[in-house]
Amino acid sequence: MAQDSTLVLVVEDDRNIIDLVRSNLLVRGFNVIVSRSGDDVLDLVRYSHPEVVLLDLMLPGIDGFDLCRDLRAGSSVGIIVVSARRGEQDKVRALNLGADDYLTKPFGVDELLARITALLRRSRASAAPAAAVDGPLQFGNVTIDLDAQLVTKGGDAVHLTPTEFALLRELALAPGKLLSHAVLLRNVWGPGYETETEYTRVYVRRLRAKLEDPGGPPLIITEPRAGYRMPGTADKND
Repeated sequence: MAQDSTLVLVVEDDRNIIDLVRSNLLVRGFNVIVSRSGDDVLDLVRYSHPEVVLLDLMLPGIDGFDLCRDLRAGSSVGIIVVSARRGEQDKVRALNLGADDYLTKPFGVDELLARITALLRRSRASAAPAAAVDGPLQFGNVTIDLDAQLVTKGGDAVHLTPTEFALLRELALAPGKLLSHAVLLRNVWGPGYETETEYTRVYVRRLRAKLEDPGGPPLIITEPRAGYRMPGTADKND
């Protein structure tokens, strides 16, 4: 399942969970490093370059939400929150702060592995064949270059996480077409996410905050209780 270079950082203070996760990841070919306090997480991400962080929210002496925010502010690393906090508000808050996924405890090993695999698929999308699009796509002052994995607004580069880019890509490749929550969730996050509509809502808000101008025309149009679409047809930038 994993390549030798796939490094997972487990941020967790429960030794039983650490042992469970580490042993199951190691046997499947992942490399694993552990932070039990969370104090060294930013340095570990900066210098060890993990592809995935499994982040517990309830850590001794540090707020997991703050750590999630700080991780996302400085890195595009994939973040899966793994927490005993089961409230909808906690999930939405974590997603708003930059988490790519949210898994509640207790969890099954197969489910955890599926979440990691889905996240790696998104983060490694640049290695996949490019979409059959002739040149960058232009939506107003937003340019989306699928080949270069680059988004600009008014000529300035806009940093998107792999999950944000994957969602924007789905919408941009079908301009004018309504895409339901279920379709977007299945295509971006993977099978089994079709009912997790808070994921699309949060990530569409994140894209709007980065790409739309206050008071300007919408880049992503909401169709209430149905889904989302991008307006009209995209202009090709040759």
